[in-house]
Amino acid sequence: MTSLHYQYLIGLTTVSNIISETCQAIWNCLQPEVLPSNIDKNGWLRIAKEFEDLWNFNHCIGAIDGKHIVIQCPANAGSSYYNYKNCHSIVLLAICDAKYRFTFVDIGAYGRRSDGGIFRDSLIGQKFINKEMNLPEWEPLSFEGVDMPYVLIGDEAFPLSEYLMRPYPGKSLNEDRIIYNYRLSRARRIIENTFGILSSQWRILRRHIDCKIDKTATLIQALVCLHNWLRINYEDSEYVLETMVDRDGPEGFIPGSWRQNLSNYSALVNITRCSTNNSSRTAIKIRNEFCHYFNSEGAVPWQFDQC
Repeated sequence: MTSLHYQYLIGLTTVSNIISETCQAIWNCLQPEVLPSNIDKNGWLRIAKEFEDLWNFNHCIGAIDGKHIVIQCPANAGSSYYNYKNCHSIVLLAICDAKYRFTFVDIGAYGRRSDGGIFRDSLIGQKFINKEMNLPEWEPLSFEGVDMPYVLIGDEAFPLSEYLMRPYPGKSLNEDRIIYNYRLSRARRIIENTFGILSSQWRILRRHIDCKIDKTATLIQALVCLHNWLRINYEDSEYVLETMVDRDGPEGFIPGSWRQNLSNYSALVNITRCSTNNSSRTAIKIRNEFCHYFNSEGAVPWQFDQC
């Protein structure tokens, strides 16, 4: 803002208001087109097919992750926004599809709530808990298999449930579970890379955001919409080069170039946990079925190199 203030000889407050109004206009214009609030069953099935084809994870309707957005300390906020990284933040929860495009975002939870209710109390979490996502009916993974749900995939920060798969915990795992964890981790990298692209290409996210909470949320909304607009309309453009994202090579995993641009002052910081881990028997059974499938009919030759 300071550079615009000097370049155009207008007040900082005016610059701030112009940026905020522009970001709001971007959200109002693009959100219905590039980030619709509802996805129908055919849309979920299309996303699941792309995850199966591109990332070898069946029945996956999205990868989920969350970030702390580092902000200036709000007035009279106390410790509400103070997180485990010893800074003030709000939380961004996001789901993406198989092509680095956001499908849902939820911005604004208190930064200090890094251990317990972030996912459960978020708009995204509530929609899944209340079965308001219009997901496809359960179907078998294989011809003779049992009916299985369409699920999100996340890391250890998220709860295991009927609609969200996470890795098996622990280090002393058998080969089947190691392979399941690898297959899930490989597919889940898509959301990690989507956040990486966002923070790498929009440089305001390479440092802490010195804005009020409402303006920070509006800014993030605008960036998410612009990111999706570019991915939808210019998928083969230089916005996302092949070398920018993680990929598999002859010698194994090749990290994307966005990882080299990470800064200690980045506006996006990893969350730790966002829910408790009280898993139901049904959720455990579903994860075991995925594990069985990935080690039988759904196996791919190169997965055994990871054990």
